[in-house]
Amino acid sequence: MNEIKYNYRYLARFIIEAVTPLAVGSGEKDIASDSLVMRDINGLPYIPGTAIAGVLRHCIGEEKAKAYFGRHDSTSPEGRHGSDLIITEARMIGKDGQVVDGLQNINYSDEFYAHFLELPVRQHVCISNKGTAVAGGKFDNQVVFKGTRFCFEIELLSSNADRKNDFDDIIKALHSGFIRLGGNTRKGFGQIEVRSLRTAVLDLCNPDELDLYCEKTSSLNDKYWKAWRKDYQVEKTSSDKYDKYELKIKPEDFYLFGSGMGDEEADMTPVKSTYIEWNDEGRPYFCETPCILIPASSVKGAIAHRVAFYYNANTSHCADDQMTIEELNVLSGSNNLAVRELFGYIGKTEEEQKPGNVFISDIISSNPVDDKILNHVAIDYFTGGAIGGALFSEKVSYDTHTYTLTLLLQKAEYSKGVIEALESALMDICRGMLPLGGGVNRGHGYFNGELFKNGELYGRKSE
Repeated sequence: MNEIKYNYRYLARFIIEAVTPLAVGSGEKDIASDSLVMRDINGLPYIPGTAIAGVLRHCIGEEKAKAYFGRHDSTSPEGRHGSDLIITEARMIGKDGQVVDGLQNINYSDEFYAHFLELPVRQHVCISNKGTAVAGGKFDNQVVFKGTRFCFEIELLSSNADRKNDFDDIIKALHSGFIRLGGNTRKGFGQIEVRSLRTAVLDLCNPDELDLYCEKTSSLNDKYWKAWRKDYQVEKTSSDKYDKYELKIKPEDFYLFGSGMGDEEADMTPVKSTYIEWNDEGRPYFCETPCILIPASSVKGAIAHRVAFYYNANTSHCADDQMTIEELNVLSGSNNLAVRELFGYIGKTEEEQKPGNVFISDIISSNPVDDKILNHVAIDYFTGGAIGGALFSEKVSYDTHTYTLTLLLQKAEYSKGVIEALESALMDICRGMLPLGGGVNRGHGYFNGELFKNGELYGRKSE
């Protein structure tokens, strides 16, 4: 067997930013959360190289992945080779704008780093088609703040100088805007954006370039390496794997995406979040006040139930049809065909489960939002007095800003009527016919606006 000599090196240094919160799980839990994020030796969040490699492998396709990540052919020794791609861990960029790489003395009493002692915990509950919580469907997970930046490097080994197209494929995948890292990517987490890219291409047969390669350290803080270039051009192309829907909506009145907790003013409060912003010097800081949060998981649940309604209507299955309980169960909730094809389903084995094809992004906005406390009491019809334990208050939000809700639909073979059911459900949000969040039976959560599909107007409220 001839030994392969990797004389060429294609290198890239990425700085990525979390557009939505990240949930790269560690597989561990504690008393505060059912799922903890990965932390490095310094106690700060990080992204393992395997998480990046897995997403890249899926994005570029299995055939191309064999050329990058290696393969094992048991029938042919010549068909076996290791990975040509080296991916480092993605380390967090700290308060001073430098990558926190290696063992550091982090001052957690500092105003910035103190936020990372207890990361935000997002609550989730699975609602059935009857509007009640599913048994065992209440859980939570820890997330990393929106706006957190990470740095990592990629190195592609090559025996010749004609792998630029392969290198371009990797960079375009990360630049596409369709990449999601970590877990719960179908619940609004994991969207990233490339903030900085430096590249280098070296021929190790050239003594000068070999010296440059030997000068490079393994530290991710080595951003001043002489071989780094910033003139790499990335061609912006539309995705052939996803259809992109954008809902530009604004609230008609009060809305409430509940935190599941109360405060000193009300029994029910809206969920809020904070996130990281960056100044012109490349230094991070946290927003001074908590920001409005519209969780993608709340929107996803509402859309899924409306999709089931439209699909059943389009296939002539009505609620007043004479059906058995078993037949009704097949048409409702997560058993509905359209819901299963779009949003996936779970089972006891891998063969009995399938990930969803719909990706929705969280909305976290610093727009000024007013809160209003509403008091409620249930009245006894016979006595005219208040029912014991039925007095409560809720703090709702209201504003007139327009929010953009982004939804990616993976292109696939869908059953007839499934896409139409999804688009009808999205249009219902724009028409104010599908309320979002909590308290919808009390008049909360109505929005109106426009729906865009792949950048073109699909429909608006008046249509």
